[in-house]
Amino acid sequence: MEQCACVERELEKVLHRFVTYGHQSEERLDELLRNVCELRSRLLAYGVQDADLSVLHQTMAQCCKEIKETVQVLASRHKDIHGSVSKVGKAIDRNFDAEVSAVIAEHVWDTPERQKYLSETIVEHLYRQGMLSVAEDLCQESGVVIDMSMKQPFLELNRILEALRTQDLRPALEWAVTNRQRLLDLNSTLEFKLHRLYFISLLNGGISKQQEALQYARHFQPFASQHQRDIQILMGSLVYLRHGIENSPYRDLLETDQWAEICNIFTRDACALLGLSVESPLSVSFASGCMALPVLMNIKQVIEQRQYNGVWTHKDELPIEIDLGKKCWYHSVFACPILRQQTSESNPPMKLICGHVISRDALNKLTNAGKLKCPYCPMEQNPTDAKQIFF
Repeated sequence: MEQCACVERELEKVLHRFVTYGHQSEERLDELLRNVCELRSRLLAYGVQDADLSVLHQTMAQCCKEIKETVQVLASRHKDIHGSVSKVGKAIDRNFDAEVSAVIAEHVWDTPERQKYLSETIVEHLYRQGMLSVAEDLCQESGVVIDMSMKQPFLELNRILEALRTQDLRPALEWAVTNRQRLLDLNSTLEFKLHRLYFISLLNGGISKQQEALQYARHFQPFASQHQRDIQILMGSLVYLRHGIENSPYRDLLETDQWAEICNIFTRDACALLGLSVESPLSVSFASGCMALPVLMNIKQVIEQRQYNGVWTHKDELPIEIDLGKKCWYHSVFACPILRQQTSESNPPMKLICGHVISRDALNKLTNAGKLKCPYCPMEQNPTDAKQIFF
């Protein structure tokens, strides 16, 4: 992301110059307009016939000179801005490679079926972001038909999240109570945390909300066995209600970051019940591409410079493994320690009788005269004894 930051810095310089230029231009033009208006008033007051023509000529010449100088100064400063704008373009060219087709699979979106999948993925992303009107427009223009059963969960999820952002817990509580058993099956603490946060909001009301808070504490009963310590803390805070929770040992109950946390918990658990990933697949793919693309461009450049033919022949596979970080680890991955390649359905991991695991391609290459010697131990074995393993 350093490339983006570099371009952003150049862009901020241009914006600053534009703002400064605008203010300075207004000041100079206002001053010039005042001078012209004063000159016009004097001419109207004295009349041309009464004025000395030489004085009039001198005054008009001075006014014209000021106008010309102002125009020249503004034009010069505007020219300087052009230089700053060109630097932004150079920064973009320097930090980003516009030609990325060399590392992109050809004809990847050529078929109508694949275009349909892409449109559906974008529409789902827009629904997740709450951009419902944009999603509907895309559906109309692309001809994608989205069933209402797919839209409804996203509509409800966004409605509840919007309420949570305004610190309205009631829609989320209603949803949690309706889905209580399913949430319990996930070992979710969402419903308790919602009740806890609502109780804390009552504590914020001071002594006038004490009775209401005591009555609301009955909602903690189903969670007493699992959250006994948390409930004890909440009930203990009532003792300090008269003097203010913010002045008590329980002041940490009023931390504002709890609202962001409850939004994240709700999103996670709601997506789990809907069978969806917490993050949009489109966002994950885009972020992964941003991390992988610079590496791929460098690899392609090295391959072309050193004329390594045949190293990267297929656009649907990578010449090396690119680490996207643990955030992008969604399933177990096994890379063959012999060939340094990630295993796949056509080249699965194989467990030898000695316990070591290699890929099927490595097993076939190491087999000699119907015998296989493990590359990690001296044990000889029959390659047919190897068993495919599944992660």
